[in-house]
Amino acid sequence: MDIHILANLSYIVSAALFIFGLKQLGSPATARRGNLLSSLAMLIAVIAGLTAEGIVDFKLIGMGILIGTIIGALAARLIAMTSMPEMVALFNGSGGAASLLVGWAALYGADVSVFAAVTIIIAILIGGITLTGSLVAYGKLSEIVGSGAVVFSGQRIVNSLILIGLVYAGYMLSMDPNPESVWFWIVLGLSLLLGIMAVIPIGGADMPVVISLLNSYSGIAACAAGFAINNNILIVAGALVGASGIILTNIMCKAMNRSLANVLFSGFGAVKQAKSVEGEVKPISPQDAYYILEAASNVCIVPGYGMAVAQAQHVVKELGELLEKNGAEVSYAIHPVAGRMPGHMNVLLAEADVPYEQLVEMDEINPRIENVDVAIVIGANDVVNPSAREDEGSPIYGMPIINVDQARTVFVLKRSMASGFSGVDNPLFFCENTRMLFGDAKESISAVITEFS
Repeated sequence: MDIHILANLSYIVSAALFIFGLKQLGSPATARRGNLLSSLAMLIAVIAGLTAEGIVDFKLIGMGILIGTIIGALAARLIAMTSMPEMVALFNGSGGAASLLVGWAALYGADVSVFAAVTIIIAILIGGITLTGSLVAYGKLSEIVGSGAVVFSGQRIVNSLILIGLVYAGYMLSMDPNPESVWFWIVLGLSLLLGIMAVIPIGGADMPVVISLLNSYSGIAACAAGFAINNNILIVAGALVGASGIILTNIMCKAMNRSLANVLFSGFGAVKQAKSVEGEVKPISPQDAYYILEAASNVCIVPGYGMAVAQAQHVVKELGELLEKNGAEVSYAIHPVAGRMPGHMNVLLAEADVPYEQLVEMDEINPRIENVDVAIVIGANDVVNPSAREDEGSPIYGMPIINVDQARTVFVLKRSMASGFSGVDNPLFFCENTRMLFGDAKESISAVITEFS
């Protein structure tokens, strides 16, 4: 059988596995299987693509698989769950860099058509934006650079000029697709610059949206690279990633009651000024928390990034099991943008084997939050901040939140009174029905568990 026919048959198998894998990633119960199917699909696609074109032999492919396996295994074992958002940002950036390099290499092909040149330019453009934008997102998430919005006078004009320059340079390059051309270097440089300029005005609270959007960009760049080198499976895989990323981004924006344009161009937190929050904080000890929980019949746990920082998901599950044994109904309310990447809290709770049936979405818990005896907020801030509902001057005003302040009693587990990642103060801490349990979340919950024992 001809090697190219065999490669195309392999691509069909890979495409089917990608689709089945993506479908299974939609549920925590099947996500691991979906990840394995997708990984197998990529392995088949890489081997088929490289051997069919005679680029490398099986020895080099094996070396590449070995090196990638070692890097992947070390990353999986050594990267803490608190650093997972930054790691995802780097993954997105790596995808963008790969597409940029594929497009760059394609320019060296003989007789590059205008259509191929356009797809190459798109791959380089979006790949460059994804690369530097992801690096900025990484810096914000890891707090190497400030997480706040960076804005300056005339910023949109500067970005518009960069975009106009890109369009013109791209047009000139498409007329003479030469990698030695000055227009190529202008396209490359402006693409990298635009990635930085596009992400710096986006504040910390919008990082989950940025992560999903950059994920989509990496897919679109890969799809364009597929057209550039006429590789069908790269087109399919890129289209799947790009489409799923856009869908997820749209879901995240709806969860924040904001448009994508507002997220990208508003400079979150840079203009609006929330009301100052004052009041009397009512601390509580683990012993007193135990007495209240022991009498509760309905408990709702609301996790946030603080749970990831404290690595408290396992003791949270243990507390939930103790409450259930004590006769309480336990649920875990998950806000779509809790944490610093899409699905952050779902991943943490799945790691602790919390039953998926106990996870409830924001729209499901809010109508019955008034019947909750105790709402336990673990490290969450912005997603439970009443300012989003009540303070029109707040940067997060209009964002749907989990209305924990309407529960009969609220426990807030925090190390201090510091504001959340968005930098917005939270009046929930001063509500009459709120009790603050200060300290490391894992240690605080362990102390409550000890009281049950």
